[in-house]
Amino acid sequence: MNIGLFIPCYVDALYPQVGVLTYRLLRKLLPESHIDYPLEQTCCGQPMGNAGFQKLSNGLVEKYDKLFSAFDYVVSPSASCAAYVRTFYPLTYRHPCKAASHTMDLVEFLHDVVRPASLPARFPYTVSLHNSCHGVRELGLSSPSEKVVERYSKMRSLLSLVSDIHIVEPERPDECCGFGGMFSIEEPHVSACMGMDKLERHIQTGADFITGPDSSCLMHLQGLAMKSGKQIQFKHIVEILTAF
Repeated sequence: MNIGLFIPCYVDALYPQVGVLTYRLLRKLLPESHIDYPLEQTCCGQPMGNAGFQKLSNGLVEKYDKLFSAFDYVVSPSASCAAYVRTFYPLTYRHPCKAASHTMDLVEFLHDVVRPASLPARFPYTVSLHNSCHGVRELGLSSPSEKVVERYSKMRSLLSLVSDIHIVEPERPDECCGFGGMFSIEEPHVSACMGMDKLERHIQTGADFITGPDSSCLMHLQGLAMKSGKQIQFKHIVEILTAF
């Protein structure tokens, strides 16, 4: 299997350990696969797209396709960036983007493709699952509450392979945390109110940690927790899956 690793710009700049651990986990679970990190990669263009300037990101789309089209899978530790590439590249690009169709978030790649039977990880804490909007409604990482479907959670399934972990979910498990990329900048007060509501629901579970597939959502909630003096910790899901 030939895998390209796409590390979003905000992960590279603010949470580099998430990118490093993603690479290490893939190497551990897929020792026979070729895993490459193209050094020329840059932003996927989501900030421009969210701001309404999709056409200005065409150069980034072309670069992404050139760098990643030859891989069997492109894996990213970011549900929002993976969802933007897979969902919106085909809508804004002037010809088919081959790389977009086989871009996957780390959680869905592990759950749907790798399907590990076990993990040597151990995390003896109570963890509350944070379902990001992109992950739920564009990638299907969990069942959306507005649909009458059998409940599932790919995050929960993966974390259940970790020893000694206790998994919980907040009330209204897939309600938005208020980050929303540009939304948190354009509507900071509304964003903060939504985030505090979400944070309180996570805290009410009695969790020690909040985890999710998007460092951006976790960053938003962590900032609110620090500002308000709330005692709860945050980890990207890959940090728990690699707690060996």
